[in-house]
Amino acid sequence: MENHIVIIGSGFAARQLVKSLRRLDKAVPITLVAADSCAEYNKPDLSHVFSLKQRAEDLTRQTVAQFAQEHDVHVYANTHVMAIDRQTKQLICDKQSIGYQKLVIATGATPMIPVIPENDLMITLNSQEEYQRHQETLQSAKRVMVLGAGLIGSELAMDLQRSGKHVILVDRAHHILSLLMPAELSSRLSEKFSQIGIELALNNELLDLQKTVTGLKATLRNGWVTDVDAVISAIGLKPNISLAKAAGLSTHRGIEVNPQLQTTDANIYALGDCAEVMGKVQSFLQPIQLGAIVLAKNVLGATETLTLPAMLVKVKTPDLPLFLAGETHRHDLQWQITLNPDGMVAKGFDPLKQLRAFITSEEQTPQAFMLLRELTH
Repeated sequence: MENHIVIIGSGFAARQLVKSLRRLDKAVPITLVAADSCAEYNKPDLSHVFSLKQRAEDLTRQTVAQFAQEHDVHVYANTHVMAIDRQTKQLICDKQSIGYQKLVIATGATPMIPVIPENDLMITLNSQEEYQRHQETLQSAKRVMVLGAGLIGSELAMDLQRSGKHVILVDRAHHILSLLMPAELSSRLSEKFSQIGIELALNNELLDLQKTVTGLKATLRNGWVTDVDAVISAIGLKPNISLAKAAGLSTHRGIEVNPQLQTTDANIYALGDCAEVMGKVQSFLQPIQLGAIVLAKNVLGATETLTLPAMLVKVKTPDLPLFLAGETHRHDLQWQITLNPDGMVAKGFDPLKQLRAFITSEEQTPQAFMLLRELTH
């Protein structure tokens, strides 16, 4: 088929690309192939399912049939792609082979799990289907251990606590959100966690997990042994690159693509959590949205380049919301911090006195939109 576009994946990246393509071309043939049910849901909503008492099915925004009809897309749901045959331009699937002219890999990323004995007892919560598998255990749990005090782990910890559960938040780092900001800037959220009853086990890690008659017994590096009902691993995501790697495409942490989101095969592109764009994996929603707009044009014949503006990141911890942007992880920044009873504004300046990053909290978060325009990038 002329200009037949095939997309592997059904997540946010894949759907944004379909929508962008349809805005440009109502007739080009599009096929979606994915291992899951292809139901549409908003993944960030997983950070609030416990306090809102939602079940997995409550997250569904659109069924696969509705999506396929609305966007005139042929969908192969619950179909596993076993290999990419670049010579014949075909996907070798568990049920059939599917030909393509242009291929987009949007396979996302898989949650990482600590390499310890009995790690199969841990739960990951990176998709609607994962939540569906574990919702009975998680909703009935009274004591939950969350591994990883980064963006997702911190959001989950607060939501679990707000739903009435006792939460233990564990991280190897000395402070929460360690990859996003210095300790003095995350201390306000740490204090809030302690105030509302979240137990922090920082500079620590889970070493052993055992099943007991009533639940799980967890042993931490500092020797602390505690009983919990569930352990959630939120220590990070690993891009799904196995298909691309087996097909001989260039991979590193993710599937390597150029600024046009093209892999080392001119007919194959990558988008979303699995893609490494000029050395960086961009897993936030905004770069994926912008990437989908550029990629839609490119698979239809253009050669547009993806350029990303400074982007605002929201830490969805309702009792103490945080907005941040810029190079908050840089170690050479001088921070100017203004603290008020109603929130914080922190500005990070480089040695040339240029604003490179900022963090706002609570009632001061509206300032983030003005500061975003002032960032040097």
